[in-house]
Amino acid sequence: MSVPKRTLQILGLGTYNAAKHPRVRILLDGLAEAGHRVQEVNAPLDLPTAARVEALRRPWRLPQLGLNVLRLWVHIARGAWRARRSQRPDVVVVGYLGHFDVVLARLLFPRTTIVLDHLIFAADTARDRGTSSRVALRLLSLLDAVAMRCASVIVLDTEEHRTMVPSSLRSRTVVVPVGAPQEWFSAAHGATEAGLENLTVVFYGLFTPLQGAPVIGEAIRILHRTGCRARFTLVGTGQDASEVKRQVAGIDTVTWHDWLEESALRDLVVASDVALGIFGTGEKAQRVVPNKVYQGAAAGCAIVTSDTPPQRRALKAAAIFVAPGDAASLASELHRLNQDASALRTLRVAASTRAMEAFQPAMVVQPLLARLLPRPTEG
Repeated sequence: MSVPKRTLQILGLGTYNAAKHPRVRILLDGLAEAGHRVQEVNAPLDLPTAARVEALRRPWRLPQLGLNVLRLWVHIARGAWRARRSQRPDVVVVGYLGHFDVVLARLLFPRTTIVLDHLIFAADTARDRGTSSRVALRLLSLLDAVAMRCASVIVLDTEEHRTMVPSSLRSRTVVVPVGAPQEWFSAAHGATEAGLENLTVVFYGLFTPLQGAPVIGEAIRILHRTGCRARFTLVGTGQDASEVKRQVAGIDTVTWHDWLEESALRDLVVASDVALGIFGTGEKAQRVVPNKVYQGAAAGCAIVTSDTPPQRRALKAAAIFVAPGDAASLASELHRLNQDASALRTLRVAASTRAMEAFQPAMVVQPLLARLLPRPTEG
């Protein structure tokens, strides 16, 4: 006979900021939608992602980051104590950038299943951003190792990231796609499609090397030289932003926002025809499927991104893939979409359909639930 379904008591814990980094919200919402009881003990670290990443790239700044985290841990520890007294959780979920928080979670709940959303490896991120110091990279590798050893279940976003986990810990891993928040699907559902004039294209991010933003800048220059009037909105600041600003200077079809709040960003993407993914050529760019790809598909945009194995697996036939670093190919595909309303519409429908089928919170958490719950057996 079948084993009755068990309702899990799940606690989201840490200094994560779900408004800025929706991954943890997707996980918790998906678990709640699956019928499990979810509560949170969360004291968001008010530090921009770029500053967190910079601390990883320059490890001598980690002590200051650690002090800021410690101040918040006092509040988290109090909340965890109350949660434990009212209903001891079966599972504690530590959100994105939880390298420190997972240590606290293990101390507070020594015999509880701890799930670490290990979306980035500290050493890998620092290396991608230009850190070459062996000492720094070793320290960050140690930070990664400690964090993973504190976890009962290590959640990765791609198979390529799973292979980076030490073999001794790989049995703890599970791959869970990033997905998109439900609000992006709802916003797309309520949108009305405007008539095609000139293609509208959006890119947003931290302008880090893996994103390959200068490839986008060069593609915009190519299109401008050909007289194509496709309109681009670029959102964000970061390492490569100044170079891209030089590339697009004087091009009147480009609008730039240093950043937008989540609702405004979502509205912008929903109103766009095409959402651009990543185009970097580095090793890290070969291992990720970025948030913007999932969100753009959920928003009903056509997706144009780099041709990498994890993005092929995630999007299947619901995107246009161009070689990493190939600005000419990117420009050519955007020019084609600007000229072909039927192809654009077909691609938008394909991306939206793929998102509905695979990127909603309740769907992306299924591999995690399979690890947390016993499989039904027949007797």
